[in-house]
Amino acid sequence: MRLTCTICTIHLIILGICGGVYAFSGFNLLLFMCLNNLTAMRCLLAVDFISALFVIYALLIFKPFKGLK
Repeated sequence: MRLTCTICTIHLIILGICGGVYAFSGFNLLLFMCLNNLTAMRCLLAVDFISALFVIYALLIFKPFKGLK
């Protein structure tokens, strides 16, 4: 479970970096990493969407911040 959450979080961080580069410079880093293949980029975005859903699910169900005050 910890490995899955780590992988999903890394996916989201990479997507955030690619989005930031695109927002500030106009260069689509995600499309560049996918070698200008739109199908590969859309598949990566779909995997990142599922990663985001899993991270939200893990935060709601397992409540990792419950003991913090």
